[in-house]
Amino acid sequence: MSTLDWVVLFGTMLLIAVYGIYKTLGQKSLDSYLRGNNSDNWWTIGLSIMATQASAITFLSTPGQAYEDGMRFIQFYFGLPLAMIIISIVFIPIYYKLKVYTAYEFLENRFDLKTRTLAALLFIIQRGLAAGITIYAPAIILSTLLGWNLTLTNIFIGMIVIAYTVSGGTEAVSITQKQQMAVMMGGMLLAGIIVIQMLPISFQEALHVAGKMEKLNIVSFEFDLADRYNVWSGMTAAVFLFLSYFGTDQSQVQRYLSGQTLTQSRMGLIMNGFLKIPMQFVILFIGVMVFVFYQFYQPPVIFNKIHTDNLKQSEYAGEYEVLEKDYTRNFEESKTSYLQLLEAIDQKDETRETSIRENLKDLKTEQGTIRDEVKELIVTNDPLAETRDTDYIFMRFVMDHLPEGVIGLLFAVIFAAAMSSSSSELNALGTTSTVDLYKRSINKNASEKHYVLSSKFFTAFWGLGAILFATYASLFENLIQAVNLLGSLFYGTILGIFLVGFFMKWVKGRAVFIAALASQLLILVVHWKNGVGLFGFVWDIGFLWYNAIGCLFVMALGAILQLFFKK
Repeated sequence: MSTLDWVVLFGTMLLIAVYGIYKTLGQKSLDSYLRGNNSDNWWTIGLSIMATQASAITFLSTPGQAYEDGMRFIQFYFGLPLAMIIISIVFIPIYYKLKVYTAYEFLENRFDLKTRTLAALLFIIQRGLAAGITIYAPAIILSTLLGWNLTLTNIFIGMIVIAYTVSGGTEAVSITQKQQMAVMMGGMLLAGIIVIQMLPISFQEALHVAGKMEKLNIVSFEFDLADRYNVWSGMTAAVFLFLSYFGTDQSQVQRYLSGQTLTQSRMGLIMNGFLKIPMQFVILFIGVMVFVFYQFYQPPVIFNKIHTDNLKQSEYAGEYEVLEKDYTRNFEESKTSYLQLLEAIDQKDETRETSIRENLKDLKTEQGTIRDEVKELIVTNDPLAETRDTDYIFMRFVMDHLPEGVIGLLFAVIFAAAMSSSSSELNALGTTSTVDLYKRSINKNASEKHYVLSSKFFTAFWGLGAILFATYASLFENLIQAVNLLGSLFYGTILGIFLVGFFMKWVKGRAVFIAALASQLLILVVHWKNGVGLFGFVWDIGFLWYNAIGCLFVMALGAILQLFFKK
């Protein structure tokens, strides 16, 4: 990167962190530290909620997802507005009425201490691991692209977040997230405009190419339990995930508990529900435009350049050179076919168009085969090499083709996203550890100052734990899917506990506690044996359905157990 890019990158990161610390200096009460004195208006809440969810994974992985799989991932968010409306009607009024610091305080009021503690522990396990991935995701990509040491990159990102989150608590998180969202969306919109301007064909022709290659596959009504992304999973299974994430995950609940009034919190949540889909659409569309760009400008064989550089200096350099020539020949043939396709579309020659599309599919298959052979060479040369490169696609494009200054801004987008989501997670983990575990069950009668200090300690503790986890993590097939999978393993059980508390007043603590333990065990077994089966039964279930299965199992088993206990 150029000097200008480094100035933009580090200047953006440090200014945001320093601003957050400066604006929240001074002695704080527990209410101020954990709820920001309920001073946030609706648009601050909405931006904070969006920034919490929009981690670096969103901006690294989503364009790559669209590049390879089209825009069908957008269907994952179709149920979000419905979930926001339900939470605004059912969840938020109860939290405000009880004046809770965490969502899990409600569970002790409704059930008992052990149920509250179980839900808090499930949240801490899930969110503690997710916080590690949130730091690891940008670190693994950026360390590779910039040539930085991975461990030092993890520490660098983590320590900046720890500094202002520990210093200012909830207020610091909310203040910095407004600036971070401005950087994130401003940078991505600028990148999208530049990509479209760089295309050697018109925008309309780019849409034709994307559509004919099935990259604009926004809606699919085909019902398939194994398919993660279709209308049915988005409007059912994903709704359960969103209800749990936004309604029971403390990293999100804490964002709207800081609202000035119940109405302000509701408006902030609804804002998120209706702006998140357009935001994801823009990010996915940028990925599709990058795909179109690379149909006319040759892409790398493998987007992780370090692997191919190592291969060129190995004993397999000759074999790689042959494969690279095949790849270049394949690209030239594909480029010619795309130009012919546009000509056929312009002439409305459907027969020729169909023939060219079939030829392009064959060329894409051959391209995939060449890439697989290169990946085999990479692994042969280095058995520990990770060849999945979906998450490298967008930033590789940025580094190779965008102008100076913009490159630094796009890297700042990734770092800002990592900071925004990590700060919310650490803030929530510190709050839950203090309020639901330490203050409730370990040290019940300490001073308010002591609990503020303990919250700061737990925030720093979980931050260091996230850095440690990130240091020893490994790259998943796709980072955004990894985070959704991790949430799906736990969210269904947590949501089930809350829905029993809200709607099944006759079910008591003992029944729901046992049902929750059984549900969590069931989901872990279902995932462990997914595609393999157990006792002669084989199933293949998309992980989004874990949320619905876990939730409904808690509700059904809790009801049955309560009837048994009454007898």
